[in-house]
Amino acid sequence: MPARSRVIPSYEYRRTRWRNGAGWTREIHAEAPADGNDWEWRLSIAEITADGPFSAFPGVDRELVLLAGEGVRLRFDDGTVADVLPPYGRHRFAGELAIHGELVDGPTHDFNLMWRRDLYDAELWRRPLVGAMVVFAEPRSTWIVHQLAGHARFADGSALPDLAMGDTAILQAGDERLRHVLDGAGEALLIRLTPTDRGGDGGLSLSDD
Repeated sequence: MPARSRVIPSYEYRRTRWRNGAGWTREIHAEAPADGNDWEWRLSIAEITADGPFSAFPGVDRELVLLAGEGVRLRFDDGTVADVLPPYGRHRFAGELAIHGELVDGPTHDFNLMWRRDLYDAELWRRPLVGAMVVFAEPRSTWIVHQLAGHARFADGSALPDLAMGDTAILQAGDERLRHVLDGAGEALLIRLTPTDRGGDGGLSLSDD
């Protein structure tokens, strides 16, 4: 399995209307297996324009991160309420739960990470970019960098294009460990996806490397 790293600029995200008319989705990437079955993990940006129910995704875990707007209140059928508020509030939940979303004060844009829990473990962090950041991806793992603000470049000779605000880098290790160096200024969401059948201690470091 070869390594695959690429940058997806924000202007390439595919924008589609929700079936209930309460918003739009800009799909960043959906990772599908070689046999063509449904995706295993997915990245998108939800543009929520009205209150309404969330779609159910059985067997899928989700994490929502507020990118813009005054926030959204998630009301679960069991009575639980979670507020996703600025700056960059977030909430993780099971995709099969019944949820009603209520806008706090006007439309929002929300980063949406979804993954099949039987296939992957996922971790998400918000990190400042100040100088160099080294990302080590263990075999078969995937790192994702979504540029929240500012800019970054790959200073590792990989010839990957620079990241502008809103762009996303997908760094997928193959059968060997993968190393990338990002140098920039601003803020980013960092995501690590690890297959559930294989652990890994791959990580990142903030250094002058």
